[in-house]
Amino acid sequence: MTSVAGDREGSGVEGYSAIAKSLHWGIAAAVLLIIPIGIIMRLLGPGTLQNVLYTTHRSLAVLVLALMLVRLAYRLVHGVPAPDPSLEPWQRIVSHLVHLSLYALLIAQPIIGWVATSAYGARISFFGLFIVPDLVSKDQTLSDPLFLVHRVLGFVLAGLLTLHIGAALYHYFIRRDRVLQRMLP
Repeated sequence: MTSVAGDREGSGVEGYSAIAKSLHWGIAAAVLLIIPIGIIMRLLGPGTLQNVLYTTHRSLAVLVLALMLVRLAYRLVHGVPAPDPSLEPWQRIVSHLVHLSLYALLIAQPIIGWVATSAYGARISFFGLFIVPDLVSKDQTLSDPLFLVHRVLGFVLAGLLTLHIGAALYHYFIRRDRVLQRMLP
């Protein structure tokens, strides 16, 4: 397990490494942009702004997928700090389930969107730098249900993020324990 510089074994305060924190906050920033962009782009009529939002949404999703794969690999190699000792057993279970769900969704959601976009016949440009290869051939009968799953999972993801952020704020402002500080930059 890793700890933040200054947090030595036996100090009772173990935090995440600078790399883990950077990945967490980079992904968080991208996801907090992707969700409202995804909602707004669907509400707009066709046009330049909608196209820019689709490109931005897709580019950020590619970035999230890449960072999540790096984050998952980093976590598997380096582990994570033990749960904060102040957590009740039920809080540890819920925290673990929410984190597992977030990891799964933050990897699956961009892949589902990528497959759906490929099946729709649209190209994914990564911030205008390169075109991401299609995963499947154009197939409207495949794209429609995949986009529906993508939208539904987007709202599930938004709900889990709300729970995650709410829990972090609860620990910081109400319980005043060190749970949030372990992930702060």
